Amino acid sequence: MKNLLTALFLITLSGCVANNSSSIFAGSKPIIDTKGVNMSQYEIDLEECSIFSEDISTGKSIAKGAVTGAAVGAVIEAITDDVRSRRDAIEVGAVSGGAQSGIRAVREKEQILKRCLRGRGYKVLN
Repeated sequence: MKNLLTALFLITLSGCVANNSSSIFAGSKPIIDTKGVNMSQYEIDLEECSIFSEDISTGKSIAKGAVTGAAVGAVIEAITDDVRSRRDAIEVGAVSGGAQSGIRAVREKEQILKRCLRGRGYKVLN
């Protein structure tokens, strides 16, 4: 039952991260120096650059991280003598691995977007 709940949690988490990151990084839109910038062209460039960043699959990153974390948890569970520590090692590993991988994927998307904008001549401040 615990494994089923963990799997459902990870699926929900990957959906949330994937949905939030697809709307041009909900809340972390790049800050640029707007002096002398044609804002209409900037919006076009921002949209085009965000399309490049969508090549990074947040959901797949979360799933891979969860599997890796669960594997590490299974190893820890196998070598730990403390029954309380062993009990949740796989679940904690899966959730932790999935969350960390999701965060890394979102950061990578943000970096791709910012690099693209810099390449088009914008001064990205954040």
